[in-house]
Amino acid sequence: MFTGLVQTIGMIEQRDRDRLVIHCPDLVANIAIGDSVAVNGVCLTATYISDSNFTADVSPETLGRTNFGDRQLKYVNLETALAVGDKIGGHFVSGHIDGMGKLSDRALIGNSWELSFEAIPEVARYIVFKGSIAINGISLTISYCNDAGTNFRVAVIPHTYDNTTLKDLDIGDAVHLEGDLLGKYVEKFLRSGQHNFGNLAQPAITPSFLAEHGWA
Repeated sequence: MFTGLVQTIGMIEQRDRDRLVIHCPDLVANIAIGDSVAVNGVCLTATYISDSNFTADVSPETLGRTNFGDRQLKYVNLETALAVGDKIGGHFVSGHIDGMGKLSDRALIGNSWELSFEAIPEVARYIVFKGSIAINGISLTISYCNDAGTNFRVAVIPHTYDNTTLKDLDIGDAVHLEGDLLGKYVEKFLRSGQHNFGNLAQPAITPSFLAEHGWA
């Protein structure tokens, strides 16, 4: 589990069909073999560590759902997994991305940036106004979205922009998107309707139920 607060930027030093070698001298001292590391928001396992690099295996499933196979991708956001007692400054990020999106526009507003993205329907269903989204592993707040969630915008402060790979994106570049984990559970409960847990009948969680109890 991660929080979406990027700790450093790494460089893909080598990529094969089934592994990535990432140069990140600032981070390797905090990584052990077997540890989970979010690489552009994708949870990977460190399988080898040197003084300045770590190696992570990537499966065909991972390659098929990410842009790690893109030779143009050079720099990646990195975050080590949460430890018990760590501050949660962003939001809960699992490292299991929901799909890809792409940067559609960028505008400098004052000293901050507004970035607009397009999302595929599999991700758009979890995009809501003022909700959380992980973009290439970065925890951000949605400042605007259309009704379908397929187009949305985030406001990015200078610190986040300068210390992540957001500054390296060009219009049309692909990004990894992960919707808010809590939203996925709410969606599951809404789809499931009434259930019987043990001998206790649970009320169906519906939009009216959520509104009645102050959740919507």
